[in-house]
Amino acid sequence: MSISFRGSQGSQRFQRFQGSQRFQGSQAARPPLWLVQLLLFLPLVGCKPFAELVDHPCPPQGAPGSYADFAQSFMASYCQSCHGSQSRDRQGAPGDFLFDTQEQVARHKERIYIRAAGSNDSMPPGPDDPPRAERDKLADWLACGAP
Repeated sequence: MSISFRGSQGSQRFQRFQGSQRFQGSQAARPPLWLVQLLLFLPLVGCKPFAELVDHPCPPQGAPGSYADFAQSFMASYCQSCHGSQSRDRQGAPGDFLFDTQEQVARHKERIYIRAAGSNDSMPPGPDDPPRAERDKLADWLACGAP
């Protein structure tokens, strides 16, 4: 497509190339967008953004303690400020996620594992997170059935 401009300098001619004329060869070799998206997604298949309880076996020596020996103090220290029935400010914690008793903790053990055990560290939010050793101990305790 040609465009002519006339001015005081006389006639100047500018050639404008449209994408389909100038870049036709390179666009013809470009794969469809869906194929590119599929190829970018395939390496992620099977990858999880977090570790799951089903992937964590109970250690050969068994649970690192009972609820009374370990988990009760862990929950009191790190979880019950939001997930306790007596919490005054739950910080948005869902009402059905209470961790006051062994039964409540056992009922939610998969979710607790995904959020707070082992390498999973999205809970609790804030500066007073449990150390990794405590998270690993929680992971083992949950993997052994939360006894």
